[in-house]
Formats: sequence, structure tokens, C-alpha cells
Amino acid sequence: MTMKRLALAAVAASLALPVMAQEMTDAERQVFRSEVRDYLMENPEVLMEAIQVLDQRQQQQQAANESQILSQNADAIFNNEADWVGGNPDGDVTLVEFMDYRCGYCRQAFAEVEDLVKTDGNIRFVLKELPILGEQSTLASRFALAVKMTAGDDAYKSVHDQFFTLRGDVNEATLQRIAGDLGLDWPAVKAEMDSDAISKVIADNMALAQTLQVQGTPTFIIDDTILRGYVPQEGMARIVAQERKG
Repeated sequence: MTMKRLALAAVAASLALPVMAQEMTDAERQVFRSEVRDYLMENPEVLMEAIQVLDQRQQQQQAANESQILSQNADAIFNNEADWVGGNPDGDVTLVEFMDYRCGYCRQAFAEVEDLVKTDGNIRFVLKELPILGEQSTLASRFALAVKMTAGDDAYKSVHDQFFTLRGDVNEATLQRIAGDLGLDWPAVKAEMDSDAISKVIADNMALAQTLQVQGTPTFIIDDTILRGYVPQEGMARIVAQERKG
């Protein structure tokens, strides 16, 4: 065995030192530690190689853990009847977005995601309301969901698009104006906003986000891949292509 391989083996063995220590005399243990230290001081690149191997293993373990979580929660992620579904409902890849209307990165991603779904033509697109940025976020989310429940999916998507291009605060006057612009029944929408059904949709999304360890918006799920944060359109397109390859 070469010295380099011996040192790598020693590094690995040092991680199991509590077990080995039971089989060594004090003198043997001291010699072992000294030899490992001396070699690593002379050849620090060996330690870097060991760290890289450890990083790779941790990444592989994280990917395996995420895959298991996605599998265990597939229905809630991809097939929740409360979610808006657009793009190609029969698409071969599903793109799920957890979003907040007051999130700057969600606004940055908005046009790019829309363009990706439109130009690809074979992506099933799912939206999940995750209002985590304060009172205005919650107000906007409740309004959008109330529109969906009282006026349907097309009206919901129109509201969704308006919120991501809205300048200014979200308040009751803003919501009433949007409702008027879209020809919606404002009293009906307003009454629905505080319903238990909408509270449940938001609570369920919050619980799912916690299970998936979603810590911010936007968070995307593309079949078996979780993207935590904004990703440029070309990056998302590459991941869609990878998912199609399996």
C-alpha cells in the first residue's frame, strides 16, 4: 500500500478511533496519532481529498433523503385538489412552485417560469400558496384562494398574475379594485376570504413546507428534484430535461 493510501486509511481509521483505542496500548495510540499528524502536515492535500469524499457522501445522502420525503408526500405535493394546475395538465414533467406574492425572488422568477412552461409545452405546472412574509402576503393569498373558490381557476390565475406585477401595498382597497377590474363578485370573494376552507389550504401548505424543509420562497419541485430558491430559466430547463431522461 502506498503512503498516500495508507494515510487515507489512517484518516478513515482515525474517525473510528474510539473503537480502535480499546485495542491499542497507550504507547501504540500515541505513535499512531503522531504518524497520522506528521503525514497530514506534510501532505495536506490528502485531508482535502478526504473532505471532498465526505462532502460527496453527504450530498448523496441528502439526495436520497429528499427522494424519500418526496415519495412519501407525493399526493400532497402533486395532486392536491386545492392547488391551481396549469401548463399542460397531461405533461410528462410536473413543476410545483411554493410562492409568496410579496417575495422579490418569486417576482423575479414569475416571467421566466411562465415562459418556460409556455415554450416547453409539456410541463404540468402546480401553484402552492405559501404566505410567509407577513400580513400583506396572507391577505393576498387569502384573496387569491377566495377567487379560486368563488370564480374558478381562470380567475385565480388572473389574480395571481396581477399580484406579481402589482406596485404598492396589498390592502382591502387594492383587492376591491382588482376584483372590479376582473369583473368578480367582491362581496362573495370578501366573505370567502376568512373561511375555514381557505385557512385549511394555507395550514396544509405550511405543514407540507415544514415536512419538506422548505425555508423560503420560491421553492420549486420538478418531479424528483427540489430547488430551494430562485433558479434562472435556463437552469430550470436543464433540470426538466434531466428529469425526462430519468
